[in-house]
Formats: sequence, structure tokens, C-alpha cells
Amino acid sequence: MKPPIPILRSFSEAEARAFYIDWLGFEVVFEHRFGPEFPLYLAVRRGACELHISGHHGDATPGSALRIEVDDLDALHAELGARDYPNLRPGIEEMPWGFREMRLTDPFGNRLVICQRVAES
Repeated sequence: MKPPIPILRSFSEAEARAFYIDWLGFEVVFEHRFGPEFPLYLAVRRGACELHISGHHGDATPGSALRIEVDDLDALHAELGARDYPNLRPGIEEMPWGFREMRLTDPFGNRLVICQRVAES
């Protein structure tokens, strides 16, 4: 099996692009609409992480949560801090279960926990 691809609900194409592409640095894999007036189904990828973002009512539930593990949380945190996104300025927390985490909430209430495993000493 391959890793699952989460589908996240979106209510605004412009806000989804601003958050996932402009701020988080994902690139578009594909876009699909059944017609000109239909909602967008968007696939984005950054490294090995692929997400699908859908404006279709039955595709996903707003407020979903997912964990995305990275190799260098500090570098990603600095990268995001250098980009202009006025709605979110996340910090990094040390968690007692052996991870450092940066928690993000997209404009639609979906929660992304970007995390890095703490090296055991």
C-alpha cells in the first residue's frame, strides 16, 4: 500500500490557494471541475506529502485533523515566518510524547499538526 491521501474540505478557492500554495509552499498536482460553475477539487504536494482539497459538499468534513511529520521543523517554521500570511503565526511546542509540534488551522477549520520526532538521547 501507499500512504493515504487526506481530503480536506474547502469553502473558498482563493483562501485555499493562499493558505496551501502561497503560504505553506505546496505545488499544484492537478485541478478538476465537472463544469465551469462547479466547485474545485485540487491536489497539492510538497515533498512526499500530498493533500486533496475539495469544495464538494460530500467529500470531507470541515474540522478534520492530520499529522504531517517533517525532518526539520525549525527550518519550516522559519520559512513560514518569512512569508506574508497575516492570519496565522504559529509557534513550536515540545510535547511529552516525544515530538515537537507546530499546529496550524486552515481557513476552513481543518487542523494540520506539523511535527518532528525528538531524537532520543
